[in-house]
Amino acid sequence: LVLGLNQVIIPTYGTVPDQQNLHTPEWVDFDDKPDSLFFKDGQRRIDFVLVYEDESKKITHKRSDRKKQKRKRQVYESNLINNGLQLEATRSVLDEKLIFVKVHAPWEVLCTYAEVMHIKLPLQHNDLKTRDSAFNWFSRLFRVDENIIKPEQEFFTAPFQKEHLSNFYIHDKDAFFNPATRSRIVHFILSRVEYATKNNVKKFGINKLLDTGIYKAAFPLHDSSFRHLSTDPNCPSERYLLYREWAHPKNIFKLQPLDFIRKYYGEKIGIYFAWLGFYTNMLTVAAVVGVGCFLYGCLTKDNCTWSQEVCDPNIGGNIIMCPQCDKVCTYWNLTITCESSKKLCIFDSFGTLVFAVFMGIWVTLFLEFWKRRQAELEYEWDTVEYLEQEEQVRPEYEAQCTHVIMNEITQQEELVPYTTCGKCVRMTFCTSAIFFWILLIIASVVGIIVYRLSVFLVFSATLSQHITGTEAIRKYLTPQTATSLTASLISFVVIMILNIVYEKVAILITDFELPRTQTDYENSLTTKMFLFQFVNYYSSCFYIAFFKGKFVGHPGNPVYWLGKYRNEECDPGGCLLELTTQLAIIVGGKAIWNNIQEVLLPLIKNLIGRYSAAARSEKVVPRWEHDYHLQPIGKLGLFYEYLEMVIQFGFVTLFVASFPLAPLLALINNMLEIRLDAWKLTTQFRRMVPQKAQDIGAWQPILQGIAILAVVTNAMIIAFTSDMIPRLVYYWSFSVPPYGSHSSHTMKGYINSTLSVFNISDFKNASKPFSPWFGNQTTCRQVYRDLRYPPGHQHQYEHNIYYWHVIAAKLAFIIVMEHVIYFVKFIISYAIPDVSHKTKSKVKREKYLTQKLLHENDLKVVKKNMGKIADKIIKGADSTFRSKAE
Repeated sequence: LVLGLNQVIIPTYGTVPDQQNLHTPEWVDFDDKPDSLFFKDGQRRIDFVLVYEDESKKITHKRSDRKKQKRKRQVYESNLINNGLQLEATRSVLDEKLIFVKVHAPWEVLCTYAEVMHIKLPLQHNDLKTRDSAFNWFSRLFRVDENIIKPEQEFFTAPFQKEHLSNFYIHDKDAFFNPATRSRIVHFILSRVEYATKNNVKKFGINKLLDTGIYKAAFPLHDSSFRHLSTDPNCPSERYLLYREWAHPKNIFKLQPLDFIRKYYGEKIGIYFAWLGFYTNMLTVAAVVGVGCFLYGCLTKDNCTWSQEVCDPNIGGNIIMCPQCDKVCTYWNLTITCESSKKLCIFDSFGTLVFAVFMGIWVTLFLEFWKRRQAELEYEWDTVEYLEQEEQVRPEYEAQCTHVIMNEITQQEELVPYTTCGKCVRMTFCTSAIFFWILLIIASVVGIIVYRLSVFLVFSATLSQHITGTEAIRKYLTPQTATSLTASLISFVVIMILNIVYEKVAILITDFELPRTQTDYENSLTTKMFLFQFVNYYSSCFYIAFFKGKFVGHPGNPVYWLGKYRNEECDPGGCLLELTTQLAIIVGGKAIWNNIQEVLLPLIKNLIGRYSAAARSEKVVPRWEHDYHLQPIGKLGLFYEYLEMVIQFGFVTLFVASFPLAPLLALINNMLEIRLDAWKLTTQFRRMVPQKAQDIGAWQPILQGIAILAVVTNAMIIAFTSDMIPRLVYYWSFSVPPYGSHSSHTMKGYINSTLSVFNISDFKNASKPFSPWFGNQTTCRQVYRDLRYPPGHQHQYEHNIYYWHVIAAKLAFIIVMEHVIYFVKFIISYAIPDVSHKTKSKVKREKYLTQKLLHENDLKVVKKNMGKIADKIIKGADSTFRSKAE
């Protein structure tokens, strides 16, 4: 980008240009119009506001530092004026130290930079006829009243060109560039105007001035109060309408006015709320099916034969289980697990299998239909070719461009911030740092596992575990339950602490990488943050689902962790219920924590700010000062909102086989999340600088990766974590001859035949329990279904034939389920086009009009001019010929 206007730059920090060469803002007093969005003349609109503290009234800095800051600010403001912007300064009403500099971009500046930034603007009305959807009458019930928020007019658009100004639809010159576009253009200029140089490195941009404290804030204005309409007749009060018709809790079941949101906040925020609303609507279907599967489990739990056997005093009451740890643990009765087995029947049922298959298909439908919806928004919001045409280089990248290379495409020299070797060094360092921090997360997970193994010994020694005990606490507070609950809570606390650390680390690594554009920066940061969060949030769930209780040996030969701690065992019903508990604690705790962090913190900060100014509340305060006391949106904008929802999406899809109510909880949370985010944006935060966005960025491939992984994880949860496959193998093969004794297929005898027998005389001294043996029995049963030959058999304690049948069935189930779901996903992806026929027609029509109006008109002008030139040549030749003839 080459700015065609002169700038005054401080050569070094020690020299000062002649003060007479600097342009200064026009100083005015506040005119007591609190809702005015214009300069004092009432004609020039305020497109941006800069706030700084008067250096002469600062007491926290040295005098020399204050002078340097003042010089930089004066030069910066002078260069803004040199670039064509108009500035007006006003002192604060409530705090005399604060100065507000209002920025206005005249028509010529807007036109110049609209062409530089390739901003698309209206050519003519959209003349394509659109057919109403068959569901239009139904959706109208949930739409915002069109008399309150009028639908936006549809136009065909093209990148703006000043020389073709007459071809664009300029009904009202003042409204041609809407406030969001004006603010975006001004911010573009603010980000690239220089204010100093040091060691031949240019210092420029409002972001650096904010970071160094020269300016305290920079933001576009809200157009009104969210509580009432503006008193200024020239103000449309769009913020008030957004709060009333979108952010207010009464609108929780209404559709969002997406076009209006996009118009006020820009495409980046619009695409987020479009995606969140679409995801929430799709969750409705998943929630209905999930509730149906849960109710099926509740209705069929009384017919759960294996649970009845566990609770039966004549069956489970006579089964003595082996101790679950060395020495301090005691023998216990199987009926202790009666309550957990009843609960497990609800989740570990045939309905769970159906729901897991359904969710594998649902996630594909969600992603494919979102692609279509996203393509429609790309066209309607003029972001189809945004990345190629419009996005500019980040100022931080431009400032570091000191190396010259040859561009392979243009064959011209260009500046880059690092050489090829330097780039390799940066990438190596960043990759190593990422792996180091991921290993640190895994180390924290190992620490939690060690805690589980060590504390289980304590709970086993202190909680009542006697076979003949009758205390009610034995039903609910078993050593496994106590260990699981405390470990889950500690794991949640560790996750929240690590999240704070990894946020800083990810930003530092991405800043060191120095991505070229803002989209590259956000995509790089997104990948790192999601990678950290994925390992942080899901590692404990993966441990419970796929590792706990899988490598434990048998009572006579247990497997030890770190050579000291005996590996954990699952309950007789498996670890599925514990996985559900872990998910509930993490998801529930995360939702509560995020709501506190996102809503209460800015609300409390704003309340404190209001109370601190209560003594001066009788004064009339201008709009820019009201907005200054709101919270800043932050550099990363909606990054954390996306991250929160994608992590939730992972919990809903990756582990849905263990908890079919997850989509319902996510649906309820998201319905509140939409309104909370809207309320937060419209009431608690300054207006965000409107930004373009073509799509949801790097989150799209992340969602697709989660969708593919979800099929594998759910198949493995059903196969290895639940007890469904061993029950099916017993029902179809081992309940009847030649392996079983029943005359027909049944689940009777399942518990007795699947809990392996162990002779207590085979205990080693290191693991033999201190507690005495009760009764005359000489054997106990293994807690987990390891399916081994009994003592006395020639292959005692080795895996029996049932075990190998179950392993084969599990592997076959995983292969069949994965292939079936992936095949259906492929068919769905192929059958649903990414871009609808209607959108394709609109794109073709727009390209045709652009070519016709802009390019063909050029040809007509050329032909017309050439015709005039030809006529002049002919006339000149004719007159010369006549004069000679005479």
